Formats: sequence, C-alpha cells, structure tokens
Amino acid sequence: MLTDVLDWLRGLPPAGLVAAAGLLVFGECTLGLGFVAPGETGLFILGTTVGSVPEFLLMWSVTTSCAIAGDSVGYLIGWKLGPKLRQTKVVRRHGADGWDRTTDVLRRRGAWAVLIAIFLPVLRTLMPAAAGAARLSLRKFLPAVVVGAAAWCALHIGIGVAAGEAARQIEKAVGAGGWIVLGVVVAVAAVVIVVRRRRARTRETKDAGDATR
Repeated sequence: MLTDVLDWLRGLPPAGLVAAAGLLVFGECTLGLGFVAPGETGLFILGTTVGSVPEFLLMWSVTTSCAIAGDSVGYLIGWKLGPKLRQTKVVRRHGADGWDRTTDVLRRRGAWAVLIAIFLPVLRTLMPAAAGAARLSLRKFLPAVVVGAAAWCALHIGIGVAAGEAARQIEKAVGAGGWIVLGVVVAVAAVVIVVRRRRARTRETKDAGDATR
C-alpha cells in the first residue's frame, strides 16, 4: 500500500509537482510566509516522487530559482520599507530586539550571516528582509543566497529521495509494515522541524528578554 501511495504521487503531472515545490519554496523564503508554508516538509514529501537524476536536477533547479526569487523579494521589501518592518506583527511576535540584532549581525558579518541563516528556521524567513533593511549590498547578499539556496534545496530534496527509496525497499521486505516506516519517517521529520522552530523562537524570546534587563 505504501508503494501505491508513492506511485500515485509519481503519477501526478510532473509539471504540477515541480510547480508545487517551487511555490512552497518561494513561500518559505518570502517574509512571513515561511511561518505557514512548510518549505522543508514540502520538499521532503515531493522529493519522494523523484525517481531519476534528470527529475532531481529539474526539481532542484526550479526550487533553487524560486528560493533565490523569494529571498530577493524579501530583500527588496526590506530595502524599500526598512524601519517600518520593525513594527509589523511578524517582527513584533518574534522580538523587535531580535530583529535589531539580526540587522546588526548582517551589517557586521555580511554574506556569512546570510549563508548561515538560510539553514536556520525562523531566521531563514526573516533574513532576506533584515538584510535589505540593514542595507547589506546586493553584491554580498546575492552570491550567498545563490549558494545557500542551492544547498538547502538539494539537501531536502535528497532526503525525500532517500526516504522514498528506503520505504519502497523496506515494504518489499516487510509488506504493509512499510506504512509504519513511512509514518515514522514523516513523523520524525515533522518533529525535528517543529522542535528546531520552537528552539529558535525560544532563543529569540530569551535574548529579547535579556536585552530589556
């Protein structure tokens, strides 16, 4: 039954799957949408539909392009709105002091801060706009985003490919038990993502509290 589900996913129009992956990633990388659009989880699930190197390269190239586009949109929003973003609900919810520190680190660390933030939950969503608000030059921002986006997309698609193939092989050996395997894999992935996000938010809240003392 597990392979039936995976085969059903594979049977969907390839263009639709790739487009869905691209939209999820674009949403993950644009200010605010990353908190409701699970880009990592989407890439993980859609990665299970990849069955060949050309399919991997296609999904990877499209999602990387969408990630770069999403980061660029966030950067432009930050550049245009600047200080006004500090007063938005998204920034206030995660700590205006944290936003101030993020922009300060981006000014001091530049491209390295961008590259690291791409792999961190919460910061990934806020980073592009913070970089724009910090007036980080596009010459430093764009190369870091290209490298980071390519690695981030390849990592999560690759995890999905590996998980899908492992689930098929296990189901061949244990039959319907593969359903349990898939459920465990997806649950573990979801828990890891949620825990990472909560830890990041807790750190930001704690840092904000320390800064006010």
